[in-house]
Amino acid sequence: MHFLKLILRNGLRHKLRSGLTVLGLVVAILSFGLLQTIVDAWYAGADAAAANRLVTRNAVSLVFPMPIHYGQRIRAVDGVTGVAPANWFGGVYRDTSMANFFPRFAVDPVPYFAMYPEYRLDEDEFRTFLRDRKGAIIGRKIAENHGFKIGDVIPIQGDIFPGNWEFTVRAIYDGAQPSTDTSLMFFHYEYLNESLKKRAPARADKVGVFVVSIDDVDRAADIGREIDELFRNSAAETLTETEKAFQIGFAKQTEAIVIAVRFVSYVVIAIILAVMANTMSMTARERMAEYATLKALGFQPAFVGGLILGESLAIAVAGAALGIGLTFPIGHWFASQMGTLFPVFGVSRETILLQASCALIVGVVAALLPMRRAAGVKIVEGLRFVG
Repeated sequence: MHFLKLILRNGLRHKLRSGLTVLGLVVAILSFGLLQTIVDAWYAGADAAAANRLVTRNAVSLVFPMPIHYGQRIRAVDGVTGVAPANWFGGVYRDTSMANFFPRFAVDPVPYFAMYPEYRLDEDEFRTFLRDRKGAIIGRKIAENHGFKIGDVIPIQGDIFPGNWEFTVRAIYDGAQPSTDTSLMFFHYEYLNESLKKRAPARADKVGVFVVSIDDVDRAADIGREIDELFRNSAAETLTETEKAFQIGFAKQTEAIVIAVRFVSYVVIAIILAVMANTMSMTARERMAEYATLKALGFQPAFVGGLILGESLAIAVAGAALGIGLTFPIGHWFASQMGTLFPVFGVSRETILLQASCALIVGVVAALLPMRRAAGVKIVEGLRFVG
């Protein structure tokens, strides 16, 4: 108990210095946590992917569609339990700002939502949606961000599919888990296809991807190869991969940015380590005569080193506690400003553990050299030392 009191009093001797060091740690730990959460959010789609879902797309690029009739042949492959077409729609709601962006997909709703049990829908709302050709299903996050409710009309200015489009909100889905993406909008593929037959017949009866459910995840690779073999040497060859691999493919397109963000997060920790090491070196140098006096009174070098380590860890723990505590409200505010850019943005337990671990490492490493110097100081030289 006396040892802890001594550590506390030492830490409060230079309140300004200690306070500024704690503040620097708070900023570093907070920044580290936010940057790590951004990286996690980048890969959230891949982490939430189901092992029993495959995605079939054009082998050349997602830009190129496939004939809608491919779905019938895919459904006949052994091991396939469901097939649903899905088209990225794009479009602009109000303006092009990130605050008004949310992904929009044209899907065949019955088989599609049967494959996604994580999207929780009210049965009555879903039946109403099925009866409305221009109906739409939106996620809870979109509804909360924009104030949409059942019956509201969402006007979209088309870009990939030009024209003025209007969709009526008929259902709002919730996520089965906090990590479920609820920032998506879905509407009837048939509505899009019928409109294209009138506006641009050459683009009708085409689809961007097929979502495929399978009965045996261990056969995912084999089933994928069978599907692709069906369309080998055709005008639109296919590439079938797991949903997770498909999502990771998107993330890898901007992987350099993710690597840079992760690198910067550790650079922040390295900088605060240097600051912390400087603080502890100054502290030890100023108290060298005191450490020599303690040794002259019979205290062991381990006790002297323990004082420095304890003070360093106390500063690190204080900074970490405040930094971790602030990560949650600031992360929530940051997510609200980003709209649906990061559909799932939550501070994970792993991030908190990383923050705490980095703080402890900083506390220990920053104290090593001052501990060595103080523990090894000779009594006579220490008593003559002028900091």
